[in-house]
Amino acid sequence: MSIPKEPRQLMINIMYLVLTALLALNVSAEVFNAFKLVDKGLVKSNTALDQANGSMPDLIAEGAKAKASLRKYADRVDPIRELSSEMSDYLANIKTTLIEESGGYVQEGPDTGELVGKKNFDVTTRLLVGEPQADGSVTGMGEEIKAKLGEFKSKVMEYIDDADKASFEGKVAVSVDDQAWQDKGKASWSHFNFDHMPVQAVLPLFTKYINDVKSTEAEALNYLSGKVGTSKEVVLDKFTVVSAPEKSYIIKGEQYKTEVFLTAFAGGDSNTKINIKVNGQSLPTDKDGKAIFKETATSLGKKTLKATASIYNPVTGKTDTYNNDFSYEVGERSGTISASKMNVFYIGVPNPVEVAIAGVNSNNIKVNMTGGSISRSGGAWVATVNSPGKAVVTASADGFTKSADFRVKRIPDPVPKLSKSRGGGMGSGEFKIQPGVFPVLENFDFDAKCDIAGYRVVRVPKRQDPQVSENPGGRFNGGTQALVKKAVPGDKYFFENIKCKCPGDGAARDLGGMVFNIK
Repeated sequence: MSIPKEPRQLMINIMYLVLTALLALNVSAEVFNAFKLVDKGLVKSNTALDQANGSMPDLIAEGAKAKASLRKYADRVDPIRELSSEMSDYLANIKTTLIEESGGYVQEGPDTGELVGKKNFDVTTRLLVGEPQADGSVTGMGEEIKAKLGEFKSKVMEYIDDADKASFEGKVAVSVDDQAWQDKGKASWSHFNFDHMPVQAVLPLFTKYINDVKSTEAEALNYLSGKVGTSKEVVLDKFTVVSAPEKSYIIKGEQYKTEVFLTAFAGGDSNTKINIKVNGQSLPTDKDGKAIFKETATSLGKKTLKATASIYNPVTGKTDTYNNDFSYEVGERSGTISASKMNVFYIGVPNPVEVAIAGVNSNNIKVNMTGGSISRSGGAWVATVNSPGKAVVTASADGFTKSADFRVKRIPDPVPKLSKSRGGGMGSGEFKIQPGVFPVLENFDFDAKCDIAGYRVVRVPKRQDPQVSENPGGRFNGGTQALVKKAVPGDKYFFENIKCKCPGDGAARDLGGMVFNIK
C-alpha cells in the first residue's frame, strides 16, 4: 500500500500499526523469561546426563569380561551412544538455526545474551511447519523431526533382546504423541507443536527432545549393565522442577493446564516415589513422574503457582525436596476489524479488511458480513458491497465476538481532464494533439478504473457560428477530431454534458463540463 497523502489517512494507518504491535505484546516479558529459564534448566539436566552416561561404557566392558557370552552386550554400547550423539547433534543444529534465522543474540553468547527474535513466530512456522506441496510433502522440517525421533527409538530397540523389548519400551523417554494433535483437530504434529509459536517458546521443546534422547541412552546403558551383572546404574543427584504449560497466556474463562515434573530423573526404580504439590494441592503422578495441574481462570492479571516436588535420592539415601515458582497471565479477549485502506467500503471494488483476535490463529477465526459479502483471499479478507448504506463485519472465535460498522459509498466522482488540465488556457498545438477526455480518481487509494461514456464538444470561433460534435466514449471520434484540428488562438471549446461510468454504477453519472481558451 502506498503512503497516503492526506494527513488524516496517514494518522489512521499509523494508529493501526500501533494497535497491531500492541496485540503482538499480549505475552509479557516475564513469560518469555520463564521459557528462557526452563531451557537453561534442561540444558543443565542434559549436561548431568552426559556425565552419568559417560561412566557406563567402562563398567559394562568390565562386567562383560566375566563370560564370553556377555561380550555381545558390551559391543552394543558404542552403536547406541553414536545413535544418541547423532540425534542430539541434529536437534541442537535445529536450535542453532532457529536462533540464527531469528536474528541471533542481542549480546554474544547464549548464556548471557538476549534473543533478538524471541517473539518471532514466522521463523518457526516457516522452518518447522512450512507449506504443503503438490506431491503431498511439506517444506517445513517438523515432520522430518517427528520421523527421526521415531527412527531413533526403533534403532535403539534393535539392541534390546526380544524377550525384554516389551518391558524396555515402556521406559523409553523418546515418544511421539499422535493422539493429542488429532484430538485437537490440527493438520499435523508439526502444526500442533510449532505453528505460530515464538522462538523462545520452541527452544525448550528441542532441549527437552535432546533430554529424552539422552535419557533413552541412559535406559539402554542401564539395560546392558544389568545384562552383564553390574550393579551400577545411571543415577542423577541433581533435580529441578519444571512446568510445561499448554499456554502461558490465557483468556478469562479458559482453563490453565500445565505439566509439572522433575527433569533429569532416570526412572526404573520401583522404590522411587515422587510427590508433587502445587499451591499445597497434592497431584497424582504417572510412571514418568509427571503430574497434571489444572485451574480455571476467573480473574484477570498475573497468577503465581508454588510447586514442590519430593523424591528419594538413592545417591544420598535421603528424601530431597525441591521448590520453584511459576506464573502465567490471564487477559481479556480482544479483537480488531479494520479496513486496510479506509474506514469506508466502496461499491464496485474489492475492499481489503484486516481481522485479528488476540491469542487466536487467524485460520480459526470465523468472519461474516451483513450489507454485502466477505471472503478470504490469501491471508486477508476482502469485502464486496453493492448499495450505499451500512455494512457490518463480525468476527468470532472461542466464544468471543467482535463487530465493526462501515459506511458504504459509491466510488467518488472522477475529474474529467484533457491532458493535465480540466479547463482554462491551452496552446493550439497542445490542444490539437489530445486523444480525448479521460477521468481521474484523485486521492482515491483503490485500484479502480472509470470510463467516459460520452460528451458534446462545441467550438466557438471569433465572429463565426458555433460548431458542434457529439462524441460517444472518451476518445475523440472523427467529427470531434476534425473540430479540434481547426483550433486557432482566440477560439473557445466547450466540453458539455460529460458522462462517466465507474465500477458498480448502474447508470452513467454527470461530471459537468470544461471550457478551454485556445492561445
